[in-house]
Amino acid sequence: MKLTAREKTSLFLEAVITVVLFSLISFAIIVMTQQVINSNPGLASGIYMIKQALVIGPWHMRIWSYQPWLIGVLAVIGIIVLWWRLIRRYHQYQLNHIIDELHYISNGHLAHRIPFKMTGDRQKMIESVNALVDSAMQSMSDEKKVEQSKDELITNVSHDLRTPLTSIIGYLGLVEDGQYQSEDDLVKYTHIAYEKAKQMKTLVEDLFEYTKVQQDGAPVNMMRLDLGQLLEQVAASFELEGEKKGLEITAEVVPSPLKIEADPEQLGRAVSNLVSNALKYGHGATYIHLSAREHGAMVQLTVANDGEAIPHQSIEHLFERFYRVEGSRSKKTGGTGLGLAIVKSIVDLHHGQIAVHSDEHETSFIMTLPMKQEQPAPQRGLAHR
Repeated sequence: MKLTAREKTSLFLEAVITVVLFSLISFAIIVMTQQVINSNPGLASGIYMIKQALVIGPWHMRIWSYQPWLIGVLAVIGIIVLWWRLIRRYHQYQLNHIIDELHYISNGHLAHRIPFKMTGDRQKMIESVNALVDSAMQSMSDEKKVEQSKDELITNVSHDLRTPLTSIIGYLGLVEDGQYQSEDDLVKYTHIAYEKAKQMKTLVEDLFEYTKVQQDGAPVNMMRLDLGQLLEQVAASFELEGEKKGLEITAEVVPSPLKIEADPEQLGRAVSNLVSNALKYGHGATYIHLSAREHGAMVQLTVANDGEAIPHQSIEHLFERFYRVEGSRSKKTGGTGLGLAIVKSIVDLHHGQIAVHSDEHETSFIMTLPMKQEQPAPQRGLAHR
């Protein structure tokens, strides 16, 4: 830390004043000591005898006067006092500089950091202040990201709700105004409105599920469950839809039975979302295979299909909210773009990981989950990264 010219002048004056004051005090001590000795013949005689008895070195040099020793002792004490006062004043200037830096930061210059390099507790204080400011900046950045995320969520939801709602109002308006030529037209218009209403219902349900696993205090009911039974139930629930598309949906676990600690409702939702995703976007697929295998203390739960491969550039964005590979919000698939984001949040709630592998032969979503939950489930869903 560099001192200002004013501070350097102040230190110099501090040194001068200290030397002058201590010199006067030392002179007074020497004079008083001399007066005491001169006014007391017995003391003077005793000092003389001591001087005669004391010799120094091999040459037996005698100490003929006590004054040089007294002056030397006072000089050493004076140097110590001078150093102590200057160091104390220097430390005071250091604290003043730190306080000025804190005032500068508190006035809104949050990108500023205290640049001084000091020693001892003052350096620890500087590091603590800088760390605190860094933490505050990170919190503000995170809060800003959360606000942006909320704004994006509202924008995307508004867009996805407005599109089917416009169609519903439009076709029901035709019915209301009697603008149809035949009963077939009436059935057609009401059917389109019905399908759009179902699309809105799906979006609302997915949005509710996503916010539920993201919010603080997300309910998690961990229990011991059989993965084989869970996968078979999911496969059976999609069997009819699979048959319509010429898909065979199968389930397999190794070893059997394979039991883990998990929330059956949440984990079932995650697997169902992956199967639904494969049915919608696995164009040309002939099978969807659900499998679970034990790997030490972990379980790998895989949902695979042999449909069209996912573009490589899209894989890293799959778990983002409202992201769709086809890049359109009006496709026939009608997905909300929240399904995989919900899966990611559920996997996070179970302290697991999810990965995607896709090529021309097979596309696999692999969830890696602990067999036992070693720590309590978090009180809120972790946002997907």
